[in-house]
Amino acid sequence: MAGFTDIHTKLVFWLKILLPLGALAILSTLFLLSRSIDPEDAIPYAEVDVEELAREQRLSAPEYAGVTTDGAAVTVTAAAARPDAQDSRRVSATGIHAVMDTANSLKAVLSAAEGVIDTGASMLTLSGSVDISTSTGYHVAAPHVTSALDRTEVIADGPLAAEAPYGKLEAGSMELRADPEAEGGNVLIFKDGVKLVYEPETEEAP
Repeated sequence: MAGFTDIHTKLVFWLKILLPLGALAILSTLFLLSRSIDPEDAIPYAEVDVEELAREQRLSAPEYAGVTTDGAAVTVTAAAARPDAQDSRRVSATGIHAVMDTANSLKAVLSAAEGVIDTGASMLTLSGSVDISTSTGYHVAAPHVTSALDRTEVIADGPLAAEAPYGKLEAGSMELRADPEAEGGNVLIFKDGVKLVYEPETEEAP
């Protein structure tokens, strides 16, 4: 019985030495085999200039809505806008879409790549391939357009091209405004070297 006790004591003694050494060997192997960290393998983040964003104060999807003195409802939206550092009522915008619903149910839709919304001057200035469509069937393409926000007045500076219900035309400018001779009415005027290609509607054969 004493021999068994001696063997057990010796086994316990050696295990107390060998087990910690084995653990240290395993840990050392793990560290040696572990792959070194490559900073370039880190999760990529978008490079953002925080100071520039704070300085420019960009606005996403801004919207302006109001009613003119002659009863037209005006809505202006944009993809993005940046307030003027000198005048907070003035913003430069991109992806502009404006809708004007007049009191006599005439609807005009204006779209442009860029422009300026100036609520202080009650004016919308559009540039960069401006498109104008009206519910009466006119489609106008112009390089520069100004639209009042407090009254029905849209002025397009040419050269512009338009499609009308009666044909195609070219002109130096165009105006959409309230008709001073008819209360609640509107007039669309093309002027400055107007060229018209008349295209009468053809009746379909029965």
